[in-house]
Amino acid sequence: MKVWIAEAAAGSAAGGLGFTIVWMVALFGIMYFLMIRPQRKQQKELQTMLASMEVGDSVVTTGGFYGVIIDMTEEDVIVEFGNNKNCRIPMRKQAIAEIEKPEQAAAKSE
Repeated sequence: MKVWIAEAAAGSAAGGLGFTIVWMVALFGIMYFLMIRPQRKQQKELQTMLASMEVGDSVVTTGGFYGVIIDMTEEDVIVEFGNNKNCRIPMRKQAIAEIEKPEQAAAKSE
């Protein structure tokens, strides 16, 4: 009788461990699809947006300023703000939040 109880306890412990591993794998899968995958997708979209920047594009900075790109280097851009042609500020490309191409702006106004 004692042997049967010991075998049953050992079997339930092994079953409990297997269930725990399956549960942890399922939780990691849910976390991946709800958190990690969307963040990677957003980073990829941001990188393609920054790679498509050209001189003359209208931009919105992460600070909320609207401007036009007048010069670019590998890491930096020079943005002209407002109607005053003397207000030109160099900044990192990562500080650009949105880009609007000139042809998109013309299509919106029509």
